[in-house]
Amino acid sequence: MSPAAAAAEAAKKRKLKKHQHSSSSNAATVQKERDASEARTVRAWGTIFWLGILHVGALAAPFTFSWEGLALTAGLHWITGGLGICLGFHRLLTHSSFGTFKFVRWTCALLGGLAGEGSAVDWVANHRKHHAHSDLPGDPHSPNEGTWWSHIVWLSWHLPHEEHEAHLKKWAPDMMKDPGIVWIGRLFLPIQIAFGLLVMGLGYSYGEWMYGAGAGWTMAASFVVWGVFLRLCFVLHSTWFVNSASHIWGYRNYKTTDDSRNNWFVALISYGEGWHNNHHAYPRMALHGHKWWEIDPTWAIIRVMRFCGLAWDVVDYKQKTVGK
Repeated sequence: MSPAAAAAEAAKKRKLKKHQHSSSSNAATVQKERDASEARTVRAWGTIFWLGILHVGALAAPFTFSWEGLALTAGLHWITGGLGICLGFHRLLTHSSFGTFKFVRWTCALLGGLAGEGSAVDWVANHRKHHAHSDLPGDPHSPNEGTWWSHIVWLSWHLPHEEHEAHLKKWAPDMMKDPGIVWIGRLFLPIQIAFGLLVMGLGYSYGEWMYGAGAGWTMAASFVVWGVFLRLCFVLHSTWFVNSASHIWGYRNYKTTDDSRNNWFVALISYGEGWHNNHHAYPRMALHGHKWWEIDPTWAIIRVMRFCGLAWDVVDYKQKTVGK
């Protein structure tokens, strides 16, 4: 083992020892954490049903293909996944990598919700906890518990109501105090249904106008299957690969105390989020691509927003703060 690798391994052991010592210093806290861990064995049937419906619906893609549907999928993948999740949920709401207006925060929360990953409050709380316990006990989705666990299986379990509320108050108190973001999260399912109906209506109108009478429902089906079901599956797996693949495969620019990696494929499909080792080394830094070849499209959007006066206090230095 090289000296650098040995140092990283020693640092990881120190972090684990510190984590264990901190927990053992308070017996009540230890018991509470143990109870919360055991409580997470409750099946999240609503989430399982939601993800199952999306993947079943996506199976109709080969039978409803249209070039317009493909273009819609690509555009909405960027809007909901790139702007909603990568820019909004992650760099803005979780890490406060830049400041912006409240209406921009709410817009990001809405677009991120349309990515199908739940409310901004839950997403932020889980991700902040991930950083605090990355690849250690308490990490919601570490590959140390299994590759499939980190990618998707962890979503099939949840905490009971009281433990869930405590989780949100601990890890996302600022989100809980924002009524706009809270209400957007509570309306998650109605917003999905309304958006699906909107996409269907647009597809029908476009088909009738472009191809003549009788083509409306064919195009409506293509828009719904490709622009809703398949697009949601693409967005979900693109961001889930950050939790799984980017903690297993890739290279490391920094000797962090977790197993984060820079993965070019994940960066490609997640608008720069795959430069994950860089991000774990400097969580609040708005720029995730730290080498000249590490292209970061989300950083480009932040620069455009700053130029237009929609973003300020951009964290573009190496600030080693974990969490908010």
